[in-house]
Amino acid sequence: MDDKKQIFGWLMYDWANSAFVTTVAVGLLPIYFVQVVIGADTYSFGLFELKSTTIWSYTLSAVAVVVFLIAPVLGAIADFSNSKKKFLMIFCYGGSLFGILLYFCTAGDVWLTIVFFFFAQTGLVGSMVFYDAFLPHIATDDNIDWISGKGYAYGYIGGGTQFAISIGLVAGSEFLGIDKNYAVRLAMTMASLWWGGFALFTYFYLKDTGLQNELPERFKGTNSLLGYARIGIQRTFATTRKVKSFKHLVLFLAAFLIYNNGIQTVIYTMSIYGTVELELSIDALLTALLIIQIAALPGALMFSKIAEKLSAKKSLLITLNLWSAIVIYAYFITTKTEFLVLSGIGGLILGGSQSLSRSLYGSMIPVSASAEFYGFYSIISKSSSIGGLLVFGTIGELYSLRTAILSLIFFFIAGAILLAFVDVDKAKTAKKSQIFQ
Repeated sequence: MDDKKQIFGWLMYDWANSAFVTTVAVGLLPIYFVQVVIGADTYSFGLFELKSTTIWSYTLSAVAVVVFLIAPVLGAIADFSNSKKKFLMIFCYGGSLFGILLYFCTAGDVWLTIVFFFFAQTGLVGSMVFYDAFLPHIATDDNIDWISGKGYAYGYIGGGTQFAISIGLVAGSEFLGIDKNYAVRLAMTMASLWWGGFALFTYFYLKDTGLQNELPERFKGTNSLLGYARIGIQRTFATTRKVKSFKHLVLFLAAFLIYNNGIQTVIYTMSIYGTVELELSIDALLTALLIIQIAALPGALMFSKIAEKLSAKKSLLITLNLWSAIVIYAYFITTKTEFLVLSGIGGLILGGSQSLSRSLYGSMIPVSASAEFYGFYSIISKSSSIGGLLVFGTIGELYSLRTAILSLIFFFIAGAILLAFVDVDKAKTAKKSQIFQ
């Protein structure tokens, strides 16, 4: 624990995968998918027709559903078999490979793009479950908050650096003598290679700790994969029963599930909103995303300082109120300048809400079962875009994207109301229960 090489290996995975998040999932692919791959406002699936923006939202929701279904069981298996690193690397390099394959998606390749992105995004989201689960194993009680925040910092810097390179490639495509669409495909390939390449530091430095448990006697003689699957399901249900015993921890998870739906949906749909509703150029959208990356780092640090004065819970409530103001402002904006201002403010709030959510949760979970409980947090964090994306896609289909973005205020208000009822002191007392000793 607190091994510098272990910590460095863990931090570098955030540096690595953030390039794919920023450049592909949030930055380039949503715009490229709508403007080039589909190249129209709607797309026909035979018996029914959907808006291109709706298809994108539903694809992201499908990824979230799949990860929500498989990750708890796989996480429990990884804990039992002491193979978190193995699962992390499988999801990482599987996702990176499908991200590279996006290079071959051109105009008209709708299903190919959906399939390749689905598996790449599943690799990303799935890998983060095992990445987060390492945190209690590489940090001490004294530095867990700092290392957690440092992980976000590495992600913002790494993702921002690669994204800046991608912006330069796309914006300078004419100077370089290449087609802009080709430059976008090349940038997405570079981001996927960045993800897999820098993850080698994680592969070489991050190690599983502890011993691998043997399959119980009753499972021996059967297929080992089936045995581990049964163990995973049993441990998942056991952890669920433990969580249900703690009212305020459950209340926080419910609040987090709701308000994070809003946050994740804003992140994943801002490019489409800027493209379709504001008719911004791709260069303007890339600039906005780079501003978010730059602003998120001081945002995380600033709200950490505020939390020292007010408490993490009160500071987090402030960010949720600011998120509500953000979507209201987004509903009314009409110009590029307003969109860039929105991006800067959104980046500050994003950094604060992400870092405070993870640190507040960490203060309320039992130390003796921290790996299991961080696994739960990871599942909710990475799958909590399902509802928001479905709401955004459906309302955007029925009405407009302006109405869809405004509707997300429900998630921030409802999440803040639930969070207000969380008694952090009682949660900290409850975590000392003998159930976890």
